[in-house]
Amino acid sequence: MRVLVTRPAHSATRTAQRLREMGHEPVLLPLRQPLHDSAGAATALAATNGPIAMTSAEAVRVVSALGETLRPHLGRPLFAVGEATAKEAQSLGFQSVATSSGNGRDLADLVAAQRADGLLYLAGTPRAETFEGRLRELGIRFSIAECYRMQPVAPSPAEIEAIFAGVPPQAVLFYSRQTADDFFDVAELRSALSEESGIRLLCLSEAVAEAIPAALKKKAAIAPMPDEKSLLSLL
Repeated sequence: MRVLVTRPAHSATRTAQRLREMGHEPVLLPLRQPLHDSAGAATALAATNGPIAMTSAEAVRVVSALGETLRPHLGRPLFAVGEATAKEAQSLGFQSVATSSGNGRDLADLVAAQRADGLLYLAGTPRAETFEGRLRELGIRFSIAECYRMQPVAPSPAEIEAIFAGVPPQAVLFYSRQTADDFFDVAELRSALSEESGIRLLCLSEAVAEAIPAALKKKAAIAPMPDEKSLLSLL
C-alpha cells in the first residue's frame, strides 16, 4: 500500500522505515518544519530546578543541542507524552522519565498524581493547550518556555502532481491538527482527495480528525490510542 506521510522530515524518516517493515510504500510530504530556540530552552532550564514536561519529541531534539549545558538537568524528573518522546529523552540521558500514553490532559493528571509542582513545560508553537489547561484546573504551578516553532512548508504543484499522478496513495497519515489544516488549505491537495478517490484519511486523534472537511469525514478513521503504533494499525 502507498501511504502518504505528512509529518516533519525528521519524524517522517522514522515512520517511513516502520512502514517499509510493514510492507508498505511510504511517500513523504512534510507540511511543517521546526525552527529551534535552544538558547531559550537553556535560559529556562537555568532559571528553574524542578520537574520538566515535554509533549513532543521535538522538544527533546531542541535540548539535545545543548551538550554539556544540559548535563546538570538530566537528573530532574521529566514528564513526557508518548513512548517516542520518553525514549528520546532517555537516550539523551534523562534519568527519571514518567510517561503518559494518552494526551496532554493525561500527562497533567500524571503530574498531579506524583505531586510534581513548579513544572517547566518546554513547549512548541502552535500547540493545543490541553496540557497547560488541565494543569491550571489542577492548581499545579508551572512555567512555559516556547523553544521551537513549527513553520508551514508549502508543497509545490509539481510535488503534488508527482505524488498523485499514476498510482496515488491509498492512505494519508495525519499526526497533528496543524498539519491536517495545512493539508486541506492547499487546493491541489483537497482536489486530489475527492469523495470518489478511495483514499483513506487516518488520524492520530479526534482533535486531528476535526480538520477533515465534512464531505470527506466518511473516509476518516481515528487511532484507538493517540500513538503511532495505534495509527499504523489502521492500515
